Amino acid sequence: MSHIRLGLRENLGQFSLLVVVNAFVGAMIGIERSILPAIAEQEFQLAARTAVLSFIVVFGVTKALSNYLAGRFSDRFGRKHVLVAGWLVATPVPFMLMWAPSWSWILVANALLGVSQGLTWSTTVIMKIDLAGPRKRGLAMGINEFAGYFAVAASALATGYIAAHYGLRPQPFYLGVAFVAIGLLLSVFAVRETTHHVAAEARLSGNAAPLMPLTQREIFWRTTLRDKNLSSVSQAGLVNNLNDGMAWGLFPLFFAAAAMDLAQIGTLAALYPATWGIAQLITGAWSDRIGRKWLIASGMWVQAIGIAATVVADGYAGFATGAVLLGLGTAMVYPTLLAAIGDVAHPSWRASAVGVYRLWRDLGYAFGALLAGITADAFGLPAAIWLVAALTFASGIVVAVRMRETLRPAPPPPARVTGPPAARPPAGPRRF
Repeated sequence: MSHIRLGLRENLGQFSLLVVVNAFVGAMIGIERSILPAIAEQEFQLAARTAVLSFIVVFGVTKALSNYLAGRFSDRFGRKHVLVAGWLVATPVPFMLMWAPSWSWILVANALLGVSQGLTWSTTVIMKIDLAGPRKRGLAMGINEFAGYFAVAASALATGYIAAHYGLRPQPFYLGVAFVAIGLLLSVFAVRETTHHVAAEARLSGNAAPLMPLTQREIFWRTTLRDKNLSSVSQAGLVNNLNDGMAWGLFPLFFAAAAMDLAQIGTLAALYPATWGIAQLITGAWSDRIGRKWLIASGMWVQAIGIAATVVADGYAGFATGAVLLGLGTAMVYPTLLAAIGDVAHPSWRASAVGVYRLWRDLGYAFGALLAGITADAFGLPAAIWLVAALTFASGIVVAVRMRETLRPAPPPPARVTGPPAARPPAGPRRF
């Protein structure tokens, strides 16, 4: 393994390929982002908000569980096998969304999509952490999440446009067929395994194995509760996706109630992940310079402000402002949380820790959809949105109080040996 090298520049080809693959992973979520709530109401006559948001609950639970398994399976079987399996699971999804005769088919399609997203997105995250090494981890995660969420935005915008011109089904979901085919082919024939980079990083750090091997149970509880840094990251990830689940399910309905048409709703649904995706190119690298803790805490607070700005707005410009603020706050948080996991977890159990973190993070989709749906049915859409804003602000306080900085300072360069001439070794005979 002497030829294995860590770093973005040293692994530029494979890293770039994984960025492209993750863009197709994100685009698969985008095909639903702007139009599925409208399909629920217009084609299946679902009136209760909890029922409309049921697809997000199913997606969140299955994605969370497959995230956890992706981390374990990646450590056990290798990253590439898990990535390919995730794309195979996604194969029937666009066809089911096109031709579903009942809402139960939509729920099954979202269960498969959740499994696929957990396996594919988790694995591309883990592989990029493997390739990047410790020094540019924040930048690597920023690029990864940029690719995924910018693709979410582009896909949501495209499907909203297609739906506005050709109808809600089946035309918008033709894109999904292309996304699955390209992502699967790239993963099978072009992506290479990265487990050798894990061993190389552990060896270079002088810590080829942890002092005491950790069981999966120990990794789970350390990441969930016992380690202050890892548990702070996990709760922030959960609340981040709780508000994203609310934005995914309720914002299109909230915008429709304010007389926005399908094209406007599609644009607003795209603006939030587009801002989130692009800004991560800056925030991921920024966390490598200033640290993780306060970027995460302040990012949660900016998200809360963006949600509040949306609920008090009364027109397109106000909704767009709220979407941009929510996207900026999420960009501050999302890659930084992943980088913090990489800072704390040992390379030998890092993939499993990422899986536990992503388990809790994506359960936030289910919690957010249930909480927002029940609250909206009982008290109305604005009350549900306000509640999520308050929880998001509180999550930032938890990070500020409980978490310590995880970014380790770069080691100083080795000192040059200097001294008085007498202290130097004697020179050899001079030649004239």
